[in-house]
Amino acid sequence: MAIISFKVASASEYLAITGWGINDIRLAKKAWVFIGQSCARFDVSPVNYTFQVEAMSSEKLPFILPAVFTIGPQTDDVESLIRYARLIAPCDKNSDHVKDLVQGVIEGETRVLAASMTMEDIFKGTKTFKQEVFGKVQLELNQFGLVIYNANVKQLVDVKNHEYFSYLGQKTQQEAANQAKVDVAEARMKGEMGSKERDGRTRQNAAKIDAETKAYSKQREGEGSKAEAKVQTEVMLFQVEQEAAVAAANAQLSVKKAEWLCQAKVADVEAAKAIAIRDSELQLEVEKKNASCQTEKLKAELLSRATVNYEIKVQEANWELYRKQKVAEAALYEQERQAEGQRAIAEANFFTLQQQADGALYAKQKEAEGILSIAEAQGVYLRTILEALGGDYAAMRDFLMIDGGTYKEMARINAEAVKGLNPKISIWSNGSEVAGGGGQGSSHVSSAMRDMAGVYSMLPPLFGTVQEQTGMLPPPWMGKLESPAN
Repeated sequence: MAIISFKVASASEYLAITGWGINDIRLAKKAWVFIGQSCARFDVSPVNYTFQVEAMSSEKLPFILPAVFTIGPQTDDVESLIRYARLIAPCDKNSDHVKDLVQGVIEGETRVLAASMTMEDIFKGTKTFKQEVFGKVQLELNQFGLVIYNANVKQLVDVKNHEYFSYLGQKTQQEAANQAKVDVAEARMKGEMGSKERDGRTRQNAAKIDAETKAYSKQREGEGSKAEAKVQTEVMLFQVEQEAAVAAANAQLSVKKAEWLCQAKVADVEAAKAIAIRDSELQLEVEKKNASCQTEKLKAELLSRATVNYEIKVQEANWELYRKQKVAEAALYEQERQAEGQRAIAEANFFTLQQQADGALYAKQKEAEGILSIAEAQGVYLRTILEALGGDYAAMRDFLMIDGGTYKEMARINAEAVKGLNPKISIWSNGSEVAGGGGQGSSHVSSAMRDMAGVYSMLPPLFGTVQEQTGMLPPPWMGKLESPAN
């Protein structure tokens, strides 16, 4: 099991570290995680939540408010991030638990705000209504460390089996159609009146011109025939005057007839248009009365139905809130039990490592005691040899070198060094005392001391040979060669 590990979070993640040495929660992008500590990663990227919020205005008119919210952790505030890590991060942010939490906050604040406004206020102040909703929702989300990055409210729509917006559109369309019919009738009336007026004036002018033409013609004829016969002229003049009087009377009669006909037509048209206008006004009044009656009837039905639905929704919301509270309490209890279990495991692991460390320390202590005992035994061994040799340090040194095989190793190294060469060979002897095993000194030393003395006596010739062949002198601790006598 790893005692320590190094954790690194990605660009959109944070590390939440708890446990040994940390009072509450420590947030970091990278950190060492020691034994007895727990490290969890959580993502801080925002998430889109789409809702169909059902609300009701102050007139008890239900409507649906489609909305899309982009919500995520508040990364610029450490306290908000800690609240998010403690409350939201243990759950998947795309899970139903988080979505229900956000949806409950948004729906609750939207319903409370809509209940205090009329439908007309909601329509006229859509921007203000949106800002009010966002502000109140943000206040509730602060306790979870969340912030609204973006929000979009779509067009209000009718609830199923409720047609308020549909009737409102039909009313607007009907009013526009009625106004168009009135405008068409007025234009038609003005057109027909103008046509009749122009026709009468044309006839009046034609009759006047005809009369003037006939009078001028008769006058010219009378003047031409005046010289022929005065009587005939007077007779003709009288006839012309009579005819002119008759023509003038006929013209006046035609003008009067035209005026009377025009006035009659105008009166007929005005009467017909007045009847049509009055009919339209009466029909409009009837439609208004019918619409008013239908509206009151719908209001009564919708009010009773909305009251029942409101009570049902309140009970359902209370039950859902109670259920979510119990689920949240159960989840919190489970997390606390898991945390206690992890804490117990961490303490057990820490105790095990402590025992292992104590065991390793005890083994090192025993090993040091053994080395100390060996050193003390070697010290006793060296003191015993030194006492046996009468305090002669050089003899003890030589004995240790002989016992350790130092001279044999030197001889082997020299033999390997001159192998394949043609060295100068020197042969020497240590005398009959050592080689023969007898002599004057045999009664004073043992066999082992004789061997050691023989080897020691061989050293000067050996060192001399090495000096001759290599030019090297023995180290000072091995002795000093005297210059050979001339």
